Amino acid sequence: MDLWREFEMSARIGDMWQELGISGGTAIIVLIALYFVIKWAVKNGIKEAYNEIEKNKMQDELEKDKN
Repeated sequence: MDLWREFEMSARIGDMWQELGISGGTAIIVLIALYFVIKWAVKNGIKEAYNEIEKNKMQDELEKDKN
């Protein structure tokens, strides 16, 4: 019963792509590109946050040394 529901869901998703005029191959390429764009954005966001944290730590240490 659950397998049939999953098949129906897959068929609905396939119908949705067809209504948009997008073939299966194009859909896969779009999803892969979207994956890499999101991965790149998250990676850069983490690097930026880490650099900001390190910058704040350095400023705190300099303030402590001054006092």
